[in-house]
Amino acid sequence: KLPITQFISNKTHLELLIPHTSPLILCQAVLYLRAMQKVNFFNCNLTDLEQVLQGQGKEKYRAQQIFKWAYEKRIFDPALMSNLAKDFRSEVPNIFSFELPAIVEHRVSQDGTQKFLFDVGDGMTVEAVLIPADDRNTLCVSSEVGCNMACQFCFTGKQKLKKRLSVQQIVGQFLQVASKLVEPVRITNIVFMGMGEPLDNTENVFKAIEILHDPRGINFSRKKITVSTSGLVPQIPLVTESGVRLAVSLNAPNDAIRDVIMPINKKYPLQDLMAACLEHTEKARDRVTFEYVLLKGVNDHIDHARQVYQWIKKVPCKMNLIPFNEHPDSGFTRPASQTAYEFQKYLLDKGIHTTIRRTMGRDIYAACGQLTSLYKEKPQFQDVATGVLG
Repeated sequence: KLPITQFISNKTHLELLIPHTSPLILCQAVLYLRAMQKVNFFNCNLTDLEQVLQGQGKEKYRAQQIFKWAYEKRIFDPALMSNLAKDFRSEVPNIFSFELPAIVEHRVSQDGTQKFLFDVGDGMTVEAVLIPADDRNTLCVSSEVGCNMACQFCFTGKQKLKKRLSVQQIVGQFLQVASKLVEPVRITNIVFMGMGEPLDNTENVFKAIEILHDPRGINFSRKKITVSTSGLVPQIPLVTESGVRLAVSLNAPNDAIRDVIMPINKKYPLQDLMAACLEHTEKARDRVTFEYVLLKGVNDHIDHARQVYQWIKKVPCKMNLIPFNEHPDSGFTRPASQTAYEFQKYLLDKGIHTTIRRTMGRDIYAACGQLTSLYKEKPQFQDVATGVLG
């Protein structure tokens, strides 16, 4: 006989009601439960925050105040947001939660690379990697648990897509890693090259980028953010519109090889991919970075370099060669260094800006293509000299 608002406080109470009440009352109860749920602050851009607060009868300008505290000053406890009215300060925790994905493991490589394992709920985890260099610290973030693209050389691709990360879980990787750094060390670049295909999770990825870039908060330069894709051609214009940089995982000299090692090529072959890349460079007035994983005996011959040049010669670009990094049951091996140098030299001689990516974090299984979720027999380290996993 109690009013629903007094009786319903969680899902268990709702389940108790089911055998004893009408569909209309149950519908009201569900709506009430939804209204009671807090909004995760880190899932919201500034416009979202304004709408939430106005829906609660609060002033619109309060959103910008909280936004600056959280993203500029990195204060997540409303009690410490000193320019908020005292009464409002006490109400904020009832409106927003400030929960971030927890770091459940932090490993440091002998070369200074740091790998972070995040709990993203439902028993699932993702990895992010901080890669140091002389003039930068690049954070490689994940966008999904697993991946639908099934690229044969990628460890994440062995794990079918289980979950697309929320905005909070993407932005949270940046905030949590940044909180572990000691000044003057800071994150200078962000690359969406971790677990998952970013353009398979466009809504959350680009909203996260908007939050990271917003000058009223983190104020991260768009030109310091790169989104990498395996070749989802229809979504590439979203990268152009966002103003961030585009990287394309090329990895093959022709459609025949790419069809095998990157199944997405069957839907969007090289001709379509190159046309989309060219259009991006014209509209964005920026080069594309082509990433090319060198697989011994598969795509690393000089003749393959010649074929690659024919595809990319009209696209303003730079080429990043990546010697394959081993993972269990991949079926591929890492080519000799000399093979990589010869491939690089051919493209350089043709006028293509070509680099060989320095392998970082390989000893802690944090190198390109080695990221995956936590599981019972997940490799934890690698003998760099022999390639043996452990």
